Amino acid sequence: MAAIPARLPSHAASRPTPPTPPAPPPPIHSPRPLGAVDPELARSFLERFLSETKAPVDPAGRWRAIAEQIRDTGTYTHTSAELTWGARVAWRNSARCIGRLYWNSLAVRDRRHVSRPDEVAAQCAGHLRETWRGGRIRPTLTVFAPDTPTGPRVRIWNEQLIRYAGYRRADGTPVGDGRNLGITELAHELGWRGEGTEFDPLPLIIEGRDGRLRPYALPPDAIREIALTHPEHPGFADLGLRWHAVPAISNMRLEIGGVSYSAAPFNGWYMGTEIGARNLVDADRYDALPAIAELFALDTSSERTLWRDRALIELNRAVLHSFDTAGATITDHHTESTRFLRHVEREAEAGRACPADWSWIVPPVSGALTPVYHRYYDDHDEHTLTPAYVLDEAATRRAAGEVGT
Repeated sequence: MAAIPARLPSHAASRPTPPTPPAPPPPIHSPRPLGAVDPELARSFLERFLSETKAPVDPAGRWRAIAEQIRDTGTYTHTSAELTWGARVAWRNSARCIGRLYWNSLAVRDRRHVSRPDEVAAQCAGHLRETWRGGRIRPTLTVFAPDTPTGPRVRIWNEQLIRYAGYRRADGTPVGDGRNLGITELAHELGWRGEGTEFDPLPLIIEGRDGRLRPYALPPDAIREIALTHPEHPGFADLGLRWHAVPAISNMRLEIGGVSYSAAPFNGWYMGTEIGARNLVDADRYDALPAIAELFALDTSSERTLWRDRALIELNRAVLHSFDTAGATITDHHTESTRFLRHVEREAEAGRACPADWSWIVPPVSGALTPVYHRYYDDHDEHTLTPAYVLDEAATRRAAGEVGT
């Protein structure tokens, strides 16, 4: 395979070059415009893409085209193959994700031609419909128009494509998901009105190139919800608990070879503990354990009765049972822990390090009973790995409904 010409600005290559390499285009003048692609990142990405995929591409010719685009426009356009590989490797590099065994099966919906907010909203609904597949959820990413040297083309403010609204009663107590009080208030300011129930799906809040925020309610057929029942206690259904089936993260940037895609929602499938130990359990969200303890007549007179632990297990049993009954993909923390160690082994066999944040990989229920608890992992800062999904502090604030971020 021919080597890629030297980086911009040109200097001696670190490996042999063809006898008559094509001359690189003139170097980009420094300083580059704000947001312009760093040629070093573009070249490094291309080298790794070609090395790992063995794609039938002329390295010199492809680099020349990329470098010329960067010189002329400050950015460049990925091929479909580059985009797909970059998105999959970004998942592989996600140190906080336990479900990376299937990184190479990520379906990529290329919607880079889409930047109008209404079209973005429609495509997000399409994403949710396509990934569902009758309950056989497939990991999927939809990538929209890339950022340019002048800024993002489009941004989705929501933390996930589906989240539930949070309200405050007159006495200050919350209704719905307390995590989403801020973005619910913002949605109201933008003209959206929910029904005020515990599980009102929020609208998508999309920011276009003009900086305007627009709310778009998701069509009902794009939202698949699972009503929770218990395998042994019929009264559990009366609690009215439910959760949506597809966890589609929507406020992380996808960075590939120096190009940033601020709108690139992606999903895998749920691990039961995400719902049964966090979403429905956190005290500032649904705080469901007291009601479950009452249903099961648990002794709540003292923490030493471990009533919270017992209620937590029953809730997690209900989550897994309900998804299974509905035919919706979900995994449990024991199975996923074993799968993750298989992923670690495969990465080692491929000669790659596997970054992992122990505090995120170990599940929030019965952590010491899972094999991921009893070992160390590669000590890598996920912010140094590329391609990557990046959560900016400003994106976190936007997901909380904080305007001016």
